[in-house]
Amino acid sequence: MTDRFRLIYLKSAEMENNPLDQTLPSPNKGKGPGRPSTPSPNPAPETHATREILKQAKADLKHPDPKVRIISVKYYLEKSHLSITMPLLQEILSDPDSGVRAQALSTLVTFGSPIISPFLKKHLRDPDPMVRMVALKGMFRFKEKIDLNLLMQFLSDDSPWVRRKVATLLGWNQIEGVLPILVEMSEDEDPKVRKAALFSLVTLYPEEGVQRLMETMTDLDPNIRKWARDQLNRMLERPATKATIFLSR
Repeated sequence: MTDRFRLIYLKSAEMENNPLDQTLPSPNKGKGPGRPSTPSPNPAPETHATREILKQAKADLKHPDPKVRIISVKYYLEKSHLSITMPLLQEILSDPDSGVRAQALSTLVTFGSPIISPFLKKHLRDPDPMVRMVALKGMFRFKEKIDLNLLMQFLSDDSPWVRRKVATLLGWNQIEGVLPILVEMSEDEDPKVRKAALFSLVTLYPEEGVQRLMETMTDLDPNIRKWARDQLNRMLERPATKATIFLSR
């Protein structure tokens, strides 16, 4: 089902690029073949090279230019051992610049350790939407048991990009009980959020998704109406699918 969602989502002819997604570092980027998925419980051995790197990183993290601080996180701390960089990353998560906070959080995610879960949950309420999106992606990546009440807070998030990201991530994951959330998001004021929620609805709940597609034929946005009609036509062309069975009732 997840593979089907990826195929449908990535092949959508009208799918727009998310500028916030483009600015977010990939969680897997920079993860070499020899890098462990979880940090060793023992501290990494300190060498002259690591001491020099850490010294330079500490100096750059105090630089007034946030771009320099971001580079320090990405090219110094991300290449080091979590036991060495964790205190610095924890401190930089309070940086006044949202780009620095996003990079620090993304770097924590690349280490692949569940011990960063408290930081992810905390920054789900970050004032900047870019940071909230990094935290969301991290939680879904670690297959966290996400409280539905926690997800509900994003229904009224002031950023449509964040709401859209939630709707999309739900379609990539099997989380029990998200039907009411997706149904509500399919009625979002932003058409891109509605579209993402409908993708996920059709994937996770085919009958409910088809029903919403039919209702979307009267959507105020002409592009959404056309997209819903195209989706229904494609479903009708598939032999013996749940969608065609539902529509033939």
